[in-house]
Amino acid sequence: MAEFSQVAASGVVELDQLLLETKLAIPTPRAGFVSRSALINTARRSECRIVAVTAPSGYGKSSLLAQWAAAEDRAVAYVNLDRFDDDAVTLLTLLAAAFVQATGADPSLVASMHGHGAAALGRAAPRLAMALRRSPVDFVIMIDDLHVIGSPGCHDVLGVVLAGVPAGSQLVTASRHEHPDLARLRADGAVLEIHAESLALDADGAMQIFAQAQVPLSAELAADITERTEGWPVGLYLAALIARDSHGGVATVSGDDRYISDYLYRESMAALSEDAQHFLRCTAVLEQFSAGLCDALLGGSDSQARLREMEGSNVFLIALDRHREWFRYHPLFREFLLGELRRVSPELIAGLHLRAAEWYEANGSAANAVEHLLQTPERELSMRLVSELALPTYQAGQLDTVQRWISKLGDSAIESHPPLGVLAGWIAVVSGHASAAERIAAMLETTSFDVAPFDGSASFESGRAMLRSVMCAAGPEHALADAQLALAVEPAWSMWRDQALSLAGEAELLLGHADAADRLFAEASALASSAGNSDGQVLCDSERAIIAMDRGRWAEADALLASALHTVDEQQLEDYATSVLALAGAARLTLHRGDLKAAQRELIRAMRARPVCNWAFPALATRVRLQLAQAHFALGDHATARHLMREIDDILLHRPELGTLLDDIAALQSIISSPTTGAVGASPLSPAELRLLPYLQTHLTVPEIGARLFVSRNTVSTEVGSIYRKLGVSSRAEAVERAMAIGLLGG
Repeated sequence: MAEFSQVAASGVVELDQLLLETKLAIPTPRAGFVSRSALINTARRSECRIVAVTAPSGYGKSSLLAQWAAAEDRAVAYVNLDRFDDDAVTLLTLLAAAFVQATGADPSLVASMHGHGAAALGRAAPRLAMALRRSPVDFVIMIDDLHVIGSPGCHDVLGVVLAGVPAGSQLVTASRHEHPDLARLRADGAVLEIHAESLALDADGAMQIFAQAQVPLSAELAADITERTEGWPVGLYLAALIARDSHGGVATVSGDDRYISDYLYRESMAALSEDAQHFLRCTAVLEQFSAGLCDALLGGSDSQARLREMEGSNVFLIALDRHREWFRYHPLFREFLLGELRRVSPELIAGLHLRAAEWYEANGSAANAVEHLLQTPERELSMRLVSELALPTYQAGQLDTVQRWISKLGDSAIESHPPLGVLAGWIAVVSGHASAAERIAAMLETTSFDVAPFDGSASFESGRAMLRSVMCAAGPEHALADAQLALAVEPAWSMWRDQALSLAGEAELLLGHADAADRLFAEASALASSAGNSDGQVLCDSERAIIAMDRGRWAEADALLASALHTVDEQQLEDYATSVLALAGAARLTLHRGDLKAAQRELIRAMRARPVCNWAFPALATRVRLQLAQAHFALGDHATARHLMREIDDILLHRPELGTLLDDIAALQSIISSPTTGAVGASPLSPAELRLLPYLQTHLTVPEIGARLFVSRNTVSTEVGSIYRKLGVSSRAEAVERAMAIGLLGG
């Protein structure tokens, strides 16, 4: 964000790593809170694998978890969620990191949570569930503030993870409202529920709280104030503080106001100076904060001392790390403060978010900067940073986050800055959303834009041309012309030049110019490697390997595929469209060596990943299926080979002009469809069936699965029946077990 004045980072610290540590830090029980040992002991002694603590804010859910963690002799993994974690990959990564930190499990588990789309549910979630199931030590996983998670994808993966908690271990959730899996868990008798009525305090609890505040309280007054607060723990804590500050005037706490929480919070602010109130109101825009961030927000230098003072006297300030450098407000207190900010100083809100974004960006946490910018009217700054982060965030597997950012910006942002639409189109292409990519591309054709884009490309025309080239709607000649347009304007240092080179190589290959294509792919691979564009490098090396194998240069192909597969495995790119050709090529190579076991392994990986590789990227999707069909046919699996050729026919319905690939298709089709070739083998799961398969792990109904996949109930029922038939099973559980065994789920 070039317009921002740069704020110096306080120390050389990886801020995102530090923020991750605060999310996983186990809170220390605070003095003054009533013991919940009876509830904790009941939960620990129960045989329930899941414990759900559900109550409105202010009932001490987080305090109960902190006390439980302190009393626990099993390994404790703790995850404190916020609204920015509402992404399936982010949620799984946090859970895996907490589990690894608590139990000493293999750290590679965390990296294996990356992926996108169905991969989170189909691969990462069952992998984490298996790790939990096989844990050599008993553990307790605690998830605080689960109510901030609302996306269906998050709840789907969480349901799979819950099923992996073994006997002797427990997963504990704290939430303001029930999460979707509770009804099923309740019916199965697998959950112990703790509700508000169990967390409400009685007169004895009130007396303990007042004693901690050093305020005398008779049994009669304790009963009276408990009745007036309805045992609401945070109300009793506030009442004790107010009574202490008013020298024991318990009677000054009135229950006449219908909304006692508002009354008590207003009382908690009344004794503070205007400067202190201003500090509280302004810092409430932050989900979490440190002294440095508060100083940047308010333009001061005394936040460290203020936070230290507040920590000792304010029950609503919660430390997030062992060093007591990062804090958050109690959620209900923060809501109150935000309401006060909107009432007293609404004109400050946008500027506060803007300064928070500046601080986060200057300290290396651009994603958090985006979240604050999206709360401001600064659309241009928001578009700039989203444009810069969209592809890297997608490559990290956080597709839901990118889509949320673009959705938050809205159609008006794309209309005012069409290059953002180019990015949305690319994300649709590489994530296999072909219809969305087609719609976006059509919209961009009628748009003009003369300003330099924020995404690093040379021009909107260049970006649009590259999107047209990859989709190849008008045939290879036009695809080559579009790629050459981009090459003519993208300089050597452009982060998009490797993409333009790769697209030019793809178009040359479709035109039958293999030597020119190989040179372009080699140059693109080198550029992608130097720029850290892993999936681009994988695709280019894979294309070169196929060219080498077609020419009988197997050693060259071996080296290229070894490099590509190493990157795929290291960067967790197995479910990306740009990686499927490497997997298909590896199957062909190992088959040539006579290593049938390795060939089968690579074929399963490629077949499983192929749904994301479709007519949005038609040349790649077709070439992948040709390689797979040849390999299956060579192995004698004629049925699968024919099925793959039918998938190619579906691609050609959308993209009939694919140059020399049409000759390759015709040649293989003539062999596969020969009258002397029998229908040996069973049909594989289709791309649609592979997309549906991960949902069989969940407890979603057929209509609910249809809603997730945007298809009808009848379509889901038909596809489920087909999955059962092809896998030779008769139930969901058997289908999941069989899919796990053959590598179509998990692993």
